[in-house]
Amino acid sequence: MSGWLRRKPVIGQTSQRERKLIPTLSWPHLVALGVGGIVGTGIYTLIGIGADRAGPSVLLSFVIAGVVCACAAFAYAELATLIPLAGGAYTYSYAALGELIAWIVGWSLILEYSLVVSTVAVGWSAYATGFLHGIGIHLPFWLSAGYNAVDPATGVHGFVNLPAVFIVFVIAGMLMIGTKASATLNLFLVVIKIAALVLFIIVTLPHFNLENLHPFMPNGFSKVMSPDGVERGVMAAAAIIFFAFYGFDTIATAAEETKQPRRDLSIGIVGSLIACIIIYVLVGLGAVGALHYTSFAHSEEPLAHILRTLGSNRIAGLIGIAAVIALPTVLLAFFYGQTRIFFVMGRDGTLPGFLSRVNAKTGTPVATTLFTAVIIAAIAGLFRLDEIAALANAGTLVAFTSVGICLIVLRKTAADVPRKFKTPLVFIVGPLSAIGCVYLFFSLPSKTQYYFLLWNLIGIVLYFCYGFRKSNIAHHISVNDRS
Repeated sequence: MSGWLRRKPVIGQTSQRERKLIPTLSWPHLVALGVGGIVGTGIYTLIGIGADRAGPSVLLSFVIAGVVCACAAFAYAELATLIPLAGGAYTYSYAALGELIAWIVGWSLILEYSLVVSTVAVGWSAYATGFLHGIGIHLPFWLSAGYNAVDPATGVHGFVNLPAVFIVFVIAGMLMIGTKASATLNLFLVVIKIAALVLFIIVTLPHFNLENLHPFMPNGFSKVMSPDGVERGVMAAAAIIFFAFYGFDTIATAAEETKQPRRDLSIGIVGSLIACIIIYVLVGLGAVGALHYTSFAHSEEPLAHILRTLGSNRIAGLIGIAAVIALPTVLLAFFYGQTRIFFVMGRDGTLPGFLSRVNAKTGTPVATTLFTAVIIAAIAGLFRLDEIAALANAGTLVAFTSVGICLIVLRKTAADVPRKFKTPLVFIVGPLSAIGCVYLFFSLPSKTQYYFLLWNLIGIVLYFCYGFRKSNIAHHISVNDRS
């Protein structure tokens, strides 16, 4: 058991001789990376699924998910400035909780980032297909949906979601060009995306009608099984809506590529989440206030559907165009995070070393990016959005739970290490983050919990077959001595 609990030191985890990433990012890039990761499929697409589960009280689901994420964001902000290294929650867990827990967290992050990118790719595909349909280009259903999807109008089965596969490889190409170039383009696209949501708010809020909020909580607060076999309630919706808030954690994976990490990481993490919470609350009010939730709960593009119902067809078209153009910012943020998790786990020796190779010309892990693209494209091309999103949330909730615990542990075990940002009310925020995430995890669909358990059983077997024996610490190799 002492082997499972071996830890990396908080100080001195990197050296000039270690394979490192090139620092090219400043805080505007990080805020854009966070906003780009947070604002995406969750608000553009999953708001309909959340409304179906909670009714108008999906607004309360947004608040609950937002509070839990805010606590996690404060924890991330402190830990990112304390340990400014790539890897995020995986790296913090390695320093605070030991190698086995770090592996489980890293394995969960691999699941999270892979499935988030896949989910957003499927959501982007729905908007892209709708946009193409509007200009007279009709993709056959079997080329625009996963193999287990069925067209309700014709009964045709899907085969592969070609637009989703296409966008995954486009984003992979952007990331291989270089981190700064892709981050700058991301900043521009984030502005487009936020402008579209502000336009939605301006159009829908004048149509706000209190009658649309009645009954406010038709399915109750706790998770309950409805007659149609779907688990509903405020917490069931919050467990799905949670997907709409995370993304700021990808900033922590950019620590080694940030010019001034001890200052800029906290600005990026906290700033991006606060901006998105404000936007989400206003968009949610506009959506459920302008129309009764039953009219858009099952739409694949709910925001555009609401605007069309209100007679704003032109603006609905603009929202669709903005989604097609700007949703890839979410893909970029999480794809970036995924490759950096692979990178740091390969560098630590818990995964094969080829994953930590950096291209000398671009300063990016090209081989890892291609490897990740193949996995993500396969998932996005074959599965439905709702199947992917819930399982992605499970991985995130485990990582956020660990970060809340790491915050408390490192306040005790590394109390003398200087911090540029300190979480306020740490012994309230840390436990609240962990407990809130555990509660949300058990509010996920039961099937999702079983799949997640299976994923981690596979991961633990892989750890004991490879990582336990091959890790740098297992070989008593100090990271500072690596060449």
